[in-house]
Amino acid sequence: QVQLVESGGGLVQAGGSLRLSCAASGRTFSIYTMGWFRQAPGKERELVAAISWSVGNTYYVDSVKGRFTISRDNAKSTVYLQMNSLKPEDTAVYFCAARRVWGRINEGIEYADWGQGTQVTVSS
Repeated sequence: QVQLVESGGGLVQAGGSLRLSCAASGRTFSIYTMGWFRQAPGKERELVAAISWSVGNTYYVDSVKGRFTISRDNAKSTVYLQMNSLKPEDTAVYFCAARRVWGRINEGIEYADWGQGTQVTVSS
């Protein structure tokens, strides 16, 4: 099992930036992929970005390409999501998650370990 703790959410004006962090502990050696998901009120949870733990390949949903950057620091077992040019439609609870089996990086399935979530609110 992997334990995940997110931080870095908050309230920001449109056009602003935030950086989310996700610290992993436990069986981190078993991680294949780390993902950032978000869920807005009344909407389904969606995979926003993902990164392969060993190689560093990345995936982004179309709506955040060019604005968000996912990165990892394996020595610190931490994944980051740098969010720039934020829009009101980015408002959601953001979750990080770990997948401990192989899967396509653009698929938000088989993530077994989840953080508690952090609120991101973008005002217009």
